[in-house]
Amino acid sequence: MATAGGAGLAPVAPGTAGSLVGIPVFLLLARPGPALLLLSLLALFAAGVWASEVAERVWGRADDGRIVVDEVLGQGIALLPLAWPGLDLGAGARAGVIVTAFVTFRVLDIAKPSFVGRLETRFSGGLGVMLDDVAAGLLSLPVSAAALAVADAAARAGVAG
Repeated sequence: MATAGGAGLAPVAPGTAGSLVGIPVFLLLARPGPALLLLSLLALFAAGVWASEVAERVWGRADDGRIVVDEVLGQGIALLPLAWPGLDLGAGARAGVIVTAFVTFRVLDIAKPSFVGRLETRFSGGLGVMLDDVAAGLLSLPVSAAALAVADAAARAGVAG
């Protein structure tokens, strides 16, 4: 769980590998609808806190790089605008939003601006591991939503035109 099915064991950029795992996880969880998606993300948060704490004890290191369940959750949060009811985006527009959310989340997760980095140090254990990625995901939301608005407007213009 902590390594997101082994993605955290990637020899290079395990956090990026974990974020990539977050994309299909989000797409699967989003299928039943926004309410179930939000409940699933909350459950993933709780499970991630637990799994991160266990992994830290086993590996003897705080926020070990192999722990990437936090990236899976953060990426899912960054992708939340795609769960908007009634969207009818083509595959290309959907892919554009996914790429935008992915890049934005990774930049914010790595740079840890403002309070994002402080969350990681202020809270210990699994909670600290998870919270900074939740914050990076939340900070990604406006960019993801803007990309979605552009893609939706383009799709509507294409349908109308």
